[in-house]
Amino acid sequence: MSDLDLGKLTISRAARALRAGELSPLELLGATLRRIEELDPRVNAYLTVTAERAREDAKRATDELAAGRARGPLHGIPIAHKDLYETAGIRTTGGAKLHASHVPAADCTVARKLREAGTILLGKLNTHEYAYGVTTNNPHFGPTRNPWDLERIPGGSSGGSGAAIAAGLATAATGTDTGGSIRIPASLCGVVGLKPSYGRVSKAGVLPLSYAFDHAGPLTRTVEDAAIVLNAIAGYDPADPTSVRTPVADATASLADGIRGLRIGVPRGYFFERLEDEVAAALERALAELARQGAELRDVEIPGVAQAVGGVFNFVLAEAQEIHAASLASHPGDFGADLQALLSSPTPDAAALMSGLRAGDRLTAALRGALESVDVLVTPTTPITAPRIGEESVRMGSADAPVIMAMIRCTAPFNATRLPALSVPCGFTRAGLPVGMQIAGRPFDEATVLRVGHAYEQATEWHLRSPEL
Repeated sequence: MSDLDLGKLTISRAARALRAGELSPLELLGATLRRIEELDPRVNAYLTVTAERAREDAKRATDELAAGRARGPLHGIPIAHKDLYETAGIRTTGGAKLHASHVPAADCTVARKLREAGTILLGKLNTHEYAYGVTTNNPHFGPTRNPWDLERIPGGSSGGSGAAIAAGLATAATGTDTGGSIRIPASLCGVVGLKPSYGRVSKAGVLPLSYAFDHAGPLTRTVEDAAIVLNAIAGYDPADPTSVRTPVADATASLADGIRGLRIGVPRGYFFERLEDEVAAALERALAELARQGAELRDVEIPGVAQAVGGVFNFVLAEAQEIHAASLASHPGDFGADLQALLSSPTPDAAALMSGLRAGDRLTAALRGALESVDVLVTPTTPITAPRIGEESVRMGSADAPVIMAMIRCTAPFNATRLPALSVPCGFTRAGLPVGMQIAGRPFDEATVLRVGHAYEQATEWHLRSPEL
């Protein structure tokens, strides 16, 4: 295979080739490192490339597979972590100047689990500074660029992760999601992003933005790949006080069951308002495809969404100000202008915070109530496609909106309610920009969410496209 072909491999396809001896981890790694060397200067997905560590991992995996000691489908797969994930002996910057020399002594829980699964660590990926933003226009390490149009953002804050998967610079990547930061880059970069249920995946050792709303999860090329990674990283972790002790089933087990007879809720109020025309058209085509496969579409009403999104924004601001207060006071010049402005803005008062939490509780009740009559909800992931780097406001419907509010409009409700949500590619605009569809489900029912995403993906070809870099 050429480096280009190897750069398009999914986890599942690569795993089959590795187990069959048709491909070695060293060969797959070599092709990936060559692509990083050639393409990443234009994309800027990586902050740190751990080539020597990767070669050691690949040599070990090659020897183990040759000896018949396969650890599972991730054995020998090249991955990269968002640079919020602490990694032993490898700097973890958080995309921040203040953390530029921070070298943790231990892996975070997710990094440890993926290492134990036999993955090959390629390095650490660019992020919006301290994950507080949606563009990955990083003032300290430079902007990550969308591989589909290098003048546009990849989304954020896990923009390096989304761009790396789209450009074939990693086979899988990790991200974090506080208001949409896994699903937004997935949507804008034309890849798959999964925000698991709150508490499903440990955040121990992941630099925080918000203790209340942070989630950890994967970005991959396909839904099956996201399920494979989820299998490896899910589970109770006593080191994370938000971790939930709940059974973890095989997320791949029901992927091929199809969706005939499943009930899909379509919340047209709020979620389908203020969309770009081409985004709206792509979503309608996607819904028609789900119906063609035998799913039953039902319009559902979900009140109070906007109030809950505002509540998330206020709560995250208050938490971020508390987390970074001492550093901002002692090193104000080490923060980028956008983050400094956010952290210096008026702190929401107790009444605003309590109002936001109550709005989140009401939305949680409304969504869970809707999910009693349907199996999943389907919405756009982002109401618009990727804005240009440096744009501060965008046209959304009949009015302008700040980029951050446009990006989190459809994703943040599922952070407020902590429900699992998946973004899958569902089309491209005439300008060649990806469009994402979001599928959300009941608490800890990632299996059904992934099943719907997989059924749609198998009937379409959007996930097979790759940018020409």
